[in-house]
Amino acid sequence: MNIVKTKLPGVVIIEPRVFGDERGFFLESYQKEKYQEAGISLEFVQDNHSRSGRNVLRGLHFQINKPQGKLVRVTAGEVYDVAVDINPESETFGEYVAVVLSGTNHKQFYVPPGYAHGFCVISETADFQYKCTDYYDPSDEGGIIWNDSDINIDWPISEPSLSEKDKVNQTLKVYAESLK
Repeated sequence: MNIVKTKLPGVVIIEPRVFGDERGFFLESYQKEKYQEAGISLEFVQDNHSRSGRNVLRGLHFQINKPQGKLVRVTAGEVYDVAVDINPESETFGEYVAVVLSGTNHKQFYVPPGYAHGFCVISETADFQYKCTDYYDPSDEGGIIWNDSDINIDWPISEPSLSEKDKVNQTLKVYAESLK
């Protein structure tokens, strides 16, 4: 597998080795020792799978007191996936990294604990799967508004389909102020 480092500390794009022929393909989607060698050493405790339609945008989400690291991939369809540094003490605070994940490119994206994460679907539908380093706790969730002008994410869609809670997420500036 190939590990592509990004400008955000700990955030990496993983390009697994894919073995394919006219019958299909095979890849290792996770192998603990190889991922540890790549710097992904936290234990994964929960796997999730979501399916969403075109223009659905989920995020930007994070856990406040029990942050989750996420190893994400798309098994069918295509998404534009984003990680945002939300640590006000970080040199890359407010910066983001994005990658297109699809069922055909087989890339994975590792988002360590302490980052906000979100994605939008750019195909008809997409199956999104991810491993988490901590358990989801609905009482601990936080969110940054998807179109925060201070982050200025270059989303490939302009009118996303959002959940009611994602419509009212706070700005990064308000979140940072709440930490003081």
